[in-house]
Amino acid sequence: MSDIESRYAWWRLAASVALSTLGGVGMWAVVVALPPVQADFGVTRADVSFSYTATMVGFGIGSILLGRLIDAKGALLTVTLSTVVLAAGFAVASYAPTALLFALAHILIGFGSAATFVPLVADLSHWFDKRRGLAVAICSAGNYVAGALWPPIVEHLVSHEGWRSTYFTIGIICLVAMLPLGFALRRRLVQDPSASGGMPAAHSARSLGLSPAALQAWLALAGIGCCVAMSMPQVHIVAYCADLGYGVARGAEMLSLMLGFGIVSRVASGWIADRVGGIKTLLLGSTLQAVALFLYLISDTLTSLYVVSALFGLFQGGIVPSYAIIVREYFPSREAGIRMGIAVSATIVGMALGGWMGGVFFDLSGSYRAAFINGIAWNALNGAIAWWLLLRQTRRAVFVT
Repeated sequence: MSDIESRYAWWRLAASVALSTLGGVGMWAVVVALPPVQADFGVTRADVSFSYTATMVGFGIGSILLGRLIDAKGALLTVTLSTVVLAAGFAVASYAPTALLFALAHILIGFGSAATFVPLVADLSHWFDKRRGLAVAICSAGNYVAGALWPPIVEHLVSHEGWRSTYFTIGIICLVAMLPLGFALRRRLVQDPSASGGMPAAHSARSLGLSPAALQAWLALAGIGCCVAMSMPQVHIVAYCADLGYGVARGAEMLSLMLGFGIVSRVASGWIADRVGGIKTLLLGSTLQAVALFLYLISDTLTSLYVVSALFGLFQGGIVPSYAIIVREYFPSREAGIRMGIAVSATIVGMALGGWMGGVFFDLSGSYRAAFINGIAWNALNGAIAWWLLLRQTRRAVFVT
């Protein structure tokens, strides 16, 4: 009997979401802590934003290396290693005497957090076939559950205990909670030769008229484009609200709202991808994200920012999981971990670059307007690539018919 889409597969999905929710704090803690950390070290907004960039660098490296590890050695070893690194990163950051060392500690945090996203998604994709898009979307939604739950918690802890105590506490929580969950993933998949879950991808990069290397490169460029745009609200919404006089707490609430609606978007995008494919789902998300970024340009009241943040989360949540679906559609399943790691690492490069660029534009202009316009331009690049891939897909399909 195949393990594909078995009861255990769904339990494995639940454990993966829990791990993603816990480990996802590595991506969001620094976003909430930016203002007090900046004040503590007495540095510029661009300087403190580099901590987020360092997180994304570690996350990108971890996505590739831990994606390869989970393919080769399984989830238990991968989750255990990443949990230890994540906890160590938070502990080191909590004692950092300078902004530079604080930023460098976030490389460890990003690396450890990476295992709870791309590698888990790659692992889960092997356990599902007909509902793969939905399962991948639910698993990847754990990162947004983290984004919805952690910012208010971190903001509360920072305001009452200080950012250093908060960081050390988070490290302990991750260590204690994530290690036991890793054992739920110790089982390795036993493939049923008759099940399609062990088969190669339904298409190949060649079916788009591209080599595997070329398709991987185009996906990477698209990923950078979409996530430079995506990073502007996600990284700077807390600081933006503080600058407008609404306070850090309101910004943390908007971030939580944004990512809460992102959960809905991710699950819905998985359902859509199972029906129309990854490329069309990517194009849909890219187009809607551009609309939300434009709305930020014309919104600066408290109520309008809450509304636009909710819309932004609802519109863009399905973009990154689309790359995982495209990988499984056009690359062999045995390469899932490394291919997804490369594709999603490119999105992390975009998040890192965009987070830093937002701080630079703010320092140069004294506002975030130029940063939002920059995000819209990068989003246009992503949309153009998605359109181009869709046209190639359609033309090749017509040609074959």
